[in-house]
Amino acid sequence: MPRIKKRAPRAADVPAKAMGLLELPNVGPATALDLVRLGIFESKALKNQNADKLYAKLCKIDGVRHDPCVIDVFASLVAFANGAPARPWWFYTPERKKRAR
Repeated sequence: MPRIKKRAPRAADVPAKAMGLLELPNVGPATALDLVRLGIFESKALKNQNADKLYAKLCKIDGVRHDPCVIDVFASLVAFANGAPARPWWFYTPERKKRAR
């Protein structure tokens, strides 16, 4: 049986009230939709969040273990919401790997 390909999320898939998320660094339609599933519709809701907890909640909601790099993206967004400069998500990878040891 042929496998049906799922199309990649597009900006048009993001709810109108969450479109501002697409303006954040490291956020494209897929990440914006992840945040929406977490109940986050605007950047100020990321302030003082915990990237590891957001990741665990997303995995539970979706019933799958997402790529751990999603934690790095969430860490970049939380840091940015808390006043850090915009940095690429991979800036946070060494910190995550250090915590995992």
